[in-house]
Amino acid sequence: MRRFDSFEKIVSFIVDVMLGFLVIVVLIAMGMAIYDIFTHVVEMSSMNELYYVIEEIATWFILLEVFLMLLRYVKEGHHVPVRYLILIGITAVSRKLLLEHGTGLDALMLAIAILVLVFDLLLLERVRAFHTHKHSSKEEGEDF
Repeated sequence: MRRFDSFEKIVSFIVDVMLGFLVIVVLIAMGMAIYDIFTHVVEMSSMNELYYVIEEIATWFILLEVFLMLLRYVKEGHHVPVRYLILIGITAVSRKLLLEHGTGLDALMLAIAILVLVFDLLLLERVRAFHTHKHSSKEEGEDF
């Protein structure tokens, strides 16, 4: 059993180091996206530039969601909350809906996908899947 405990600690340390690198990469990507947004806003000369800025802003929000999920993962003891995965999915589908101009049926399907993800969030909140047993009975009445 001692070997397994030491192996678990080594793997946990490696995961923490890799997550640290991932956080740094995400922060660098977010910084580069902000720089690109500002440079394109200053030099905006056509509608193509506007579409590029909108695309970069939508990408930046996905990076922000990933960053927040990584922080929560570390904070909650190596547990990825389902809420963040669903929110990242909603953000990604919204980005696709905003930026890709497909047919009306494509837009309808993407809107239905967003609706299903939002319904999942509401359903999980309703069954109190996001609330842990760590909170006192006084805090149970409070919403997150």
